[in-house]
Amino acid sequence: MKSDPRLADAIRFAEEHESTWSREAGSEWGIHRFDPPPWNRLLGPVHDRGPASGTILVDGETITSWGEPDRADLTFSVAKTYLALLAGVAHDRGLLPDVNEPVGARVPGIGFDRGRNGDVTWHHLLQQTSEWEGECLGLSEQADRYRTVQFQQNVVTGKKGEARPLQAPGTYWEYNDVRINQLSLALLHLFREPLPEVFREAIMRPVGASGNWWWTGYDDAWVDLDGRRVKSVPGGTHWGGGVSISAHDQAKIGQMLLDDGRVGSRQVLSAGWLQRMRLPCALAPFYGYLVWLNTDRRVFPSVPASSYFAFGAGSSFTWVEPERRMVVIVRWIEADFADAFFGKVIEALG
Repeated sequence: MKSDPRLADAIRFAEEHESTWSREAGSEWGIHRFDPPPWNRLLGPVHDRGPASGTILVDGETITSWGEPDRADLTFSVAKTYLALLAGVAHDRGLLPDVNEPVGARVPGIGFDRGRNGDVTWHHLLQQTSEWEGECLGLSEQADRYRTVQFQQNVVTGKKGEARPLQAPGTYWEYNDVRINQLSLALLHLFREPLPEVFREAIMRPVGASGNWWWTGYDDAWVDLDGRRVKSVPGGTHWGGGVSISAHDQAKIGQMLLDDGRVGSRQVLSAGWLQRMRLPCALAPFYGYLVWLNTDRRVFPSVPASSYFAFGAGSSFTWVEPERRMVVIVRWIEADFADAFFGKVIEALG
């Protein structure tokens, strides 16, 4: 398959449609610059990126790789999906037995104690329907109110960053990075350990990942935890920080997802949790627990409805395709050309 000219054409297509983002990071590099002030600034570090890169696995075998697949690059909102995996670790350990329980019942004192916020559940946070209100890590969730994605159904009539009237938790879907950071903070308090350390021990080492990855917080994102000074990490790189990881390591996570949470003889995550992650949100059927679904082939028409994705700005995609036992990682492809690339891969390997 490695010599199939159609596969070579797909890779060439990805390389020819590399992201227009500069390879040199700076204060004007990223998505924070599209926010209204005072939220249009970096709060954490970013670093230069590599070229268009990726890797393709079929039945756990690496079929091909291109670019710099061992380079640890920022992966932006793919980190949201990693938070959902950590929530699964908590669930499997008995720390999070009921996703429909109010968050404040287990982690009081961090913003889930009163009013609307007191009704927010883990389920709401994981589906992005929480409508949580407040500030987290120096950012107001208002920064991402009225934010839109092209697949959503609810009509948005305001301007991003305006004070949209909030609804009851569970009644409105909104892609909101500050609320994701609040979920990360809640998981930190649930585990009582820094999330990068939990992720390393519970996910990355079991899947066989390299040590060449890191999960960085904002410069001033320190919290007191049992007398220790610990950073709460963001679920992306909207304002800097986040996860830097290679395509090969992302593929190992994707293979674990494809294998229903197993790596060899070890059950890294329960199959039941991963199945729950893939249940469509009633308000946004293209979304599960911080993972993108291809329900009715609405997100990517060129691939089967069974496919699901983690993706982030820039753009970075983890594509899991169960019907073909395939995992595809593609980094730094212009988002408008992703569906065409996926279609070319299907044509070559389907």
